[in-house]
Amino acid sequence: MATKRLRLVKFRKTAGHTQETLAQELGVERSTVVRWEAGGTEPQPWMRPRLARALRISDDELRSALDDVVQTQDSASERIEDRPASLDLVSVALLHEEVRNLNDRYDESPSTTLLGPAGQLHGRVVNLRKQAPTARVRRALFEVEAESAIFMGQLVWDVSQRRNHLEPVTYLDQAIHAARQAREPCNESYALLRKSFVALYGEKDPDKGRALATEAADVARSCSPSLTGLAMLHVAEGHAMSGNRTLCETALSEAGSQIGEVNDVDVAAGSYSINEYNRLAGSCYLFLGLPEEAQPILETASKSLAGRKSQAIALGNLTLALLRQTKLDEAADTMHRTIDAVELTRGGGGLNLAFAAGRELRPWRDEPWAQDLYDRLLALMAPN
Repeated sequence: MATKRLRLVKFRKTAGHTQETLAQELGVERSTVVRWEAGGTEPQPWMRPRLARALRISDDELRSALDDVVQTQDSASERIEDRPASLDLVSVALLHEEVRNLNDRYDESPSTTLLGPAGQLHGRVVNLRKQAPTARVRRALFEVEAESAIFMGQLVWDVSQRRNHLEPVTYLDQAIHAARQAREPCNESYALLRKSFVALYGEKDPDKGRALATEAADVARSCSPSLTGLAMLHVAEGHAMSGNRTLCETALSEAGSQIGEVNDVDVAAGSYSINEYNRLAGSCYLFLGLPEEAQPILETASKSLAGRKSQAIALGNLTLALLRQTKLDEAADTMHRTIDAVELTRGGGGLNLAFAAGRELRPWRDEPWAQDLYDRLLALMAPN
């Protein structure tokens, strides 16, 4: 049985907040609010007075709402697993919400803990789609399958520490096929973009990665400035990996122009912001061998991406930028922060960058501060 804090949800709605607007007012991720309302976690004590004020209730009312965790109906997938003939669009919508709730946990949860439940849910989605009673239900399930397959590709690649390229691409190809069947260009674009990540960061093939990111941008132009901008950032990164500053900065300029086009109806608005622009622009200048230009951009990005797996990536790249300028004290401090972030989330990108920075520590490997960092890196290799 699932659980929910129904009174907490009621207080939020009465105060006129969505989960997104409440999270924004409190300075937390939407996924944090989701977990509070699902009864999985509680706000920290210092956060509770702010939450009570945002909900316009007393501290006692908030305490009572947090204590009131009730059981709700079984999930949609559990209720329909043995009765696919009864599947309708309402049940598909509930199933879709399960996929999105898992996805919301990605930034703050280790991928290893998400892979099992995500795999089980993805298998049920595919099985139900094959047995869908009507064409409309089948198309709706293809949309769910596309999002689920993208998430699975992301998780499998993370858990392999970005070493297994074949299995993630298999899931992403499945997502592309499903998105086309559902006529969902945004999901198709995002799956293509994820394939470009595998090519750029896993296979180290900038030409292939750039081509996939360009295709993703072309598909996204019909549906989402956010995805178009994000894809163009990775086109820029592909040019940077090849050492072409002019084409890189042209792509960065095009990506930047998309920020002003993002609006409330953009279904992928949360995927692209000035913070993501800074993170990837800093990465571009690092690839171009310009750590002094990358450093201030990455410093801004790392401060703005607190609590996210992408923060670990920004911090890892910032560590490399500092090491390449021989700013050792700053590099050591930033690398400790990188490892702190990786320990919380075990994100594959941040983990790989932490080890990349470790390799660049070799000239100072006999220094006590470097040995402390090596000890922490060794601890990251232990099973979690």
